[in-house]
Amino acid sequence: MPRKPDKPKPPPQQHKRWEGKEKPDWLSRALARAGIFPQKEAEDAIRAGRVSINGRVAKMALTPVPPGATVKVDGHVVSLEAPPTRVLAFHKPAGLLSSTERQHRTGTVFEALLPQLPPELAGYTWHAVGRLDVDSTGLLLFTNDDKLVAHATSPDTRLPKRYVATVFSTADDDKVEPLRRGMTLDDGPARPAKVRVRDEHTVEVTLTEGRHHQVKRMLGAVGLPVRALHREAVGGVALEGIPEGTFRLLTDDEVREGLRYEGRAPSAP
Repeated sequence: MPRKPDKPKPPPQQHKRWEGKEKPDWLSRALARAGIFPQKEAEDAIRAGRVSINGRVAKMALTPVPPGATVKVDGHVVSLEAPPTRVLAFHKPAGLLSSTERQHRTGTVFEALLPQLPPELAGYTWHAVGRLDVDSTGLLLFTNDDKLVAHATSPDTRLPKRYVATVFSTADDDKVEPLRRGMTLDDGPARPAKVRVRDEHTVEVTLTEGRHHQVKRMLGAVGLPVRALHREAVGGVALEGIPEGTFRLLTDDEVREGLRYEGRAPSAP
């Protein structure tokens, strides 16, 4: 008799280590999110043997932190609970990159902002909410809550951003009308913008999306090349009263109402 073929063996069961459990965070990221250290300082502290988990010294930044673990820094217990959402409004000067890395001796907004922070804010890892070109000025927001970055920069949120452009040519309502109707750029259609001609060389443009060099490209397409660009407001948060190169901490109401974001609330005492 011919031999019956062997039955195929079932594939080996894949065991998911954290299935059904809360997935642990990395140690360095957990410390940074809790505001104990900025990310880079957290990594340095771990390498130096200053951090322990449940009594054992951790030497790797990617060491998982199980839920409920006791974490100590320099022998002192620290809380890894997510801190409340904090947002800074910074008045960006011209000549700074909206980046963490400088280029060709050009400084960054982080180099200008971080040394100013008081101790109660200095421990957080700060994220820029969107960008401004190196030669652009005005309102640039920073937050310790990465979910706020996604919220504020998503075109689906339709959070308005108000810019003032100084243009080389003479502006009038007829020239800027295509921006109000909605125009097509090289990367696709742009939403209709709210536009006001303040004077013959100053145009106010409010967008509900934020694409690369969008204001400059829109005005350039109608014969109004931009000489200088300044952002005055994001949502209901305006730049007024913040000297160039300095910042202020937004209130919870400004975050909730001005940025339409509930944020993380402070822990109960």
